[in-house]
Amino acid sequence: MRAAHLVGFFALIGLSACGIGKDRDITLHDLRTNSGKPEEFAIVPSKPLEQPESYAALPAPTPGGANRTDQQPLKDAVAVLGGRPDRLDVGTAVPAADTAIIRSASRFGRDPAIRQSLAAEDLAFRKRRSLFTWSIVPTDEYYRAYRRQALDPQRWLDIFRQRGARTPAAPPE
Repeated sequence: MRAAHLVGFFALIGLSACGIGKDRDITLHDLRTNSGKPEEFAIVPSKPLEQPESYAALPAPTPGGANRTDQQPLKDAVAVLGGRPDRLDVGTAVPAADTAIIRSASRFGRDPAIRQSLAAEDLAFRKRRSLFTWSIVPTDEYYRAYRRQALDPQRWLDIFRQRGARTPAAPPE
């Protein structure tokens, strides 16, 4: 009778494992804190309210859009470093100063849908790698999943040095 119960138990476990399907979580980074405390980095204070120069010049409100008091850390960093933050608003258009480098990089052809194809391939890869990653304690599976695709920088530095390539930016041995 115990053997029958054991076989039934393993059959039940096997069948329940087959239920893991399309709706399973295939993220590899587990960023949950599980501490019950608020995430201090998720709290972003807004800029102080300002009186506009002209109420007629205010843009029309856009639901779900950006607000004038929203923080924009990337633009703020560019401005602090002496750059032009308005260059970040160009969208998908290539600035005129970058056309030469785009033309040089595209001389052997390019796939305009490369981002979509890479996203689909990576999704399929993550689905394959997340099949047997369950555990009782949440762990970060990202580095284990992509370890075969990672490069060892010290190894490649040694290979380049052995072949006579100059590596002035790399620290000496």
